[in-house]
Amino acid sequence: MLELSLKKCIGCKICEKVCPFGAIIVDPEDKKARVLDACTLCGACVNACREGVLTIKRKASSREELREYSGIMIWGEVEHNWVENTCFKNVVFELLGKAQELNKKLNETISVVVLGSPGKIPSINTLYHYGADNVYLCEHNLLENYSTDGYTTAITTVIIKEKPSIFLYGATANGRDLAPRIAARIATGLTADCTSFDINDEKQLIQTRPAFGGNIMASIITPFTRPQMATARPNNFKIPPKNSSSKGNLIKFKVKIEKQTIRTKIIKEIISKKDVINIEDADVLVSIGRGIGNQKNLDMVRDLARELKGKMSSSRPLVELGWTSHTIQVGQSGKTVSPKLYIALGISGAIQHLVGMRSSDIIIAINKDSEAPIFKVADFGIIGDIFEVIPQFLKLLHPKRNLIRI
Repeated sequence: MLELSLKKCIGCKICEKVCPFGAIIVDPEDKKARVLDACTLCGACVNACREGVLTIKRKASSREELREYSGIMIWGEVEHNWVENTCFKNVVFELLGKAQELNKKLNETISVVVLGSPGKIPSINTLYHYGADNVYLCEHNLLENYSTDGYTTAITTVIIKEKPSIFLYGATANGRDLAPRIAARIATGLTADCTSFDINDEKQLIQTRPAFGGNIMASIITPFTRPQMATARPNNFKIPPKNSSSKGNLIKFKVKIEKQTIRTKIIKEIISKKDVINIEDADVLVSIGRGIGNQKNLDMVRDLARELKGKMSSSRPLVELGWTSHTIQVGQSGKTVSPKLYIALGISGAIQHLVGMRSSDIIIAINKDSEAPIFKVADFGIIGDIFEVIPQFLKLLHPKRNLIRI
């Protein structure tokens, strides 16, 4: 229910301008806001009102109301790539693959919401090729660049009208900003940084993520509100095979956004330096843990990574010691990676680290502790001292470096 504190209302008409459904007007006589029956409780007016006139009070949905929601919807986050202009972030395709798995138990539609300015949207057909049945396209000049206010209003409008049962985001910088705003506006639950999803017997989304400092894995459901909302870290799920013959439905969705409701403005765009190491796109990662002993020993790890045409990464303890940069940290508080080959050197395998690398194609673990948890997820394990094993690796690889193929 939308409640109004009319004593605070000054008749500015901002709420009237921002309502995407034309459900609120300012009475021309007493200059006070009035709510019409068309109100969907999207919250756009609440966010825009500077006087605190409007508040929303909600109650848990009934079973009948929950049944009105259907389908899986994904935010199709667009990346501004200076080489290819614009493209969809890989996490969108990863979520489409996971949505197809979940849909085997639901048999509903899979949709993607795409926001942007006219003429600056990547090829929509790519989304169909990776499993989307429908694409909801919201084009508006104020959606050219990401803004919390504009994107929240647009996606909330789509959710209110289309009523998806599940809504998923990539846990990117923008996804982590956007998801809680939308969840708060429509008063639903949100589980952040999920590592897996499943569907239970009651057709509810099981959202699994590390909890209590990563010491346990918590399975969470949203039984009383919809949509069931969650974010998933990039590189956590595999991108499905592309089917170039797949087709879908394009639904052009009109959204109403007023410039005065967007509180941020881009002053200047600067291209990031290329010398920052990006471990997320590496095919080979050689990752080192506290077993390295001291910082000087990192040179041989770099040598091994170089011989394998890969990159060096590390666990959290080395970052905390200041020996390696946070940009190459793998794990819950670092990056999630899925290389073709992941070599774990002197890493015990705490849950916090495993959630960041267990989707790697091949995992090789080297540790002198035969009981180290890392061996439980490794495809190949070597029980031994890394100071003995790494030199042997380098000795074998050096004369054959041109023959290495991963």
